[in-house]
Order: sequence, then structure tokens, then C-alpha cells
Amino acid sequence: MTHPRTDWTRAEIAALFDLPFTELLFQAASVHRKYHPATEVQLCTLLSIKTGGCPEDCGYCSQSVHADSGVEATKLMDVQAVLQRAAQAKDAGSQRFCMGAAWRNPKDRDMPAIVEIVKGVRAMGLETCMTLGMLEPHQAEMLAEAGLDYYNHNIDSSPEYYERVISTRDFQCRLDTLVHVRKAGINVCSGGIVGMGETREDRVGFVHTLATLPQHPESVPVNALVPVKGTVLGNMLADTPLAKIDDIEFVRTVAVARITMPRSMVRLSAGRESMSEATQALCFLAGANSIFTGDKLLTAPNAGDDKDGALFAKLGLTALKGEEPARACKTAVPAE
Repeated sequence: MTHPRTDWTRAEIAALFDLPFTELLFQAASVHRKYHPATEVQLCTLLSIKTGGCPEDCGYCSQSVHADSGVEATKLMDVQAVLQRAAQAKDAGSQRFCMGAAWRNPKDRDMPAIVEIVKGVRAMGLETCMTLGMLEPHQAEMLAEAGLDYYNHNIDSSPEYYERVISTRDFQCRLDTLVHVRKAGINVCSGGIVGMGETREDRVGFVHTLATLPQHPESVPVNALVPVKGTVLGNMLADTPLAKIDDIEFVRTVAVARITMPRSMVRLSAGRESMSEATQALCFLAGANSIFTGDKLLTAPNAGDDKDGALFAKLGLTALKGEEPARACKTAVPAE
């Protein structure tokens, strides 16, 4: 198979968004079936290993020190406590264990514990993913040596809309960390959030940024904003028509991500707990093939294992067991 396109134009992506809905879903489903098992969905678990106290001012985040959300800052979890939670996730059927720390960037003094966690989780046979904020090249190399499978660092939105959401770091900082991760040989997990008051043009810009990276992210999380009171966006959007992105527009975003990044895992992430079963089914039809399981995503609510099990049974879906196509067919592409 040829290497997926990385030369998409914004006009081409906008044209995909503008397709009649049924035609867009047909195209996305066709692409999905070419590269992925049609009825298998990857199960992932996300754990906050260090909550709250982040100095960034991300307008959506309840863990920012700038938010009045009631989230209390904690220290980094004990290594054994993290490994215990990982074992529970594996028992529940998860393939990938994702861990997040509310840092702007990890300090070098934090790295030995992080490395020990990565090694311990991998020893259980789970895929590992970390999201720790911005990374320096030597930190990415340490994580690679520990065997980290994925590093998550979302671009959040389009380059144009980004500055309306975050002011404590710029968009290029996000891209620089992705370069460090890629150069270290770690798989990239990068997506964003929709429903923050952005326009479709911004959603086009968001997908365009990821789809034109030298190598597509192996995982692309698509989050729907959960407006948390006490955060800038939560206070601004709560109880307004903008507080929830239109379901059809959300599915369109998933479908366009699938078409433009055909081998990537496209994950339904935050906001799924408020989606109807029908909306989730449309997302799976449009090419979403990864979800977070459990009752909580960092500090936000999640659908829960029982609901997910019932939905999977209703839709005839099963948990992914094999390797993701983007990893199995990986072609080395120099990072820029």
C-alpha cells in the first residue's frame, strides 16, 4: 500500500466537509474498511497520574490554576498505585493504558518515576501512552528508551483559533513537541477539541494541520468539549446553544479525519458520555475505531464499561486485538 497523502489542501478538506452527509459517510466507511477491521474498536483506559495545578491557561481545562473548578492539585501518583490501576484496566479488556499528568512540561526530577511506570505497564503486555505536556528532546529519548509506545500532545484546534483558547504557549510549541516525539521513535497521538465556539473553517484547519504532518499521527483523538463551570470556556458556553456541537457536524469531523488520515486510529474521546447511542453508531460508521473505557477521563465523566458493553453488543462490535495499521505498515519518514 502506498504511503497516505500528506499534501491535502484546505480547499480539499473543506470540500469533504461540504459533501452530502450520506455521501461523506459512505466515503469514510469505504476508507475505513480498506485499512481497518470493520467491526473492531480499540479499548483504551486513561488515568490521571498527577492532577491539577497546571500553570497553563487552556480555556477548556479544569486542571488549570487559572480555573475555579474545584479540582485540587495532587502530587505524582506512586508507581505501584499506577501499576495496580493498569492491571485493573487490562482485566477490563483495555489494550492501551494512557496516563496524563497536569504539567506544562515534566521536570527532569520527575523522569525516573515516569520511566519506571512505563516499564512496569509495558511488562503487563499493555500498550503505553503518556501525556505530560511539552517535552525536551532528551526527555523524549528517555521515554523511548523506556519503551513508551505513544506520546499524546494535542494541537487542540486550528492555528488561527488556538490563540483564542490558550495564551501561555503558542501553536508552534505543540508542533515542536510532536517533532521531538517523532524523532525519538515514539508513535504520535495528537488530536483536538471541537465545540469550543470555533467555526467549520477552524475544524478544517484542525484536520489540515494533522493530515499534512510529514507522518500522520498513529492516533487521532477527537474530543467534544465538556463545558466545566469555573473554566473560561465552561463559563462562556454553558447553558448556551454553543455548549454542545451539533451531532451531525461532530460526525462529519470524524469522517473527514478518517478519510484524510486513513491508517490512523480515530478515537472518540471526551464528550462521548453525553452522546446518544445513535450518534456514537454514526461515528463508528464514519471510521472512529477507538474509545476510552471507564467512568472518568482525567477529571471529566465518561460513559462507563457497562454502557459500552451494552452498546457494543447492540452494534455487533468487538474489542480490537491486533496491531493498529499505522504501526503495522509503518514507513520511516524523516521528521522536519
